[in-house]
Amino acid sequence: MDRDQRFEEEILPHLRSLFGAAYRMTGNAYDAEDLVQETFLRAHRALDRFEAGTNARAWLHTILQRVRTDAFRRKKRRPETVELTGEGPAIRPAQDALASGHEDLERALAALPENFRTAVVLRDLQELSYAEIAAALSVPVGTVMSRIHRGRALLREALAGRTS
Repeated sequence: MDRDQRFEEEILPHLRSLFGAAYRMTGNAYDAEDLVQETFLRAHRALDRFEAGTNARAWLHTILQRVRTDAFRRKKRRPETVELTGEGPAIRPAQDALASGHEDLERALAALPENFRTAVVLRDLQELSYAEIAAALSVPVGTVMSRIHRGRALLREALAGRTS
């Protein structure tokens, strides 16, 4: 099996799942697309180092996390630019999650600190194991468990606060 065929069979099927995780990390479809594109580019380049039969999804999430960290660091070093138009503020495109009635949950998730949000997204939405998340984030399993617990608690608080 050649490299491209292997990539299509083992890696490409995870595109949708990876985009969902990237979207929840960034809260922006355009940024999520950029992260996923860079993740797949890196995965394609490193395909010879991927062991066939191992968990491709966990491997891709590890790469995604590294791409996200790199992008976050680059963004901190660059001054923020905005497009000036005479038409007022730019309107963001409709987001699938918001359109489906999960506005409060999406807002609460987006408001979580980065470490907690990433851990909760990888566990509860992407269904990675604690060990897979620990490998992806390069932290001990206990740290992952703590972040997930704290992230879920913060989500409960945020969602309970809106109904009170």
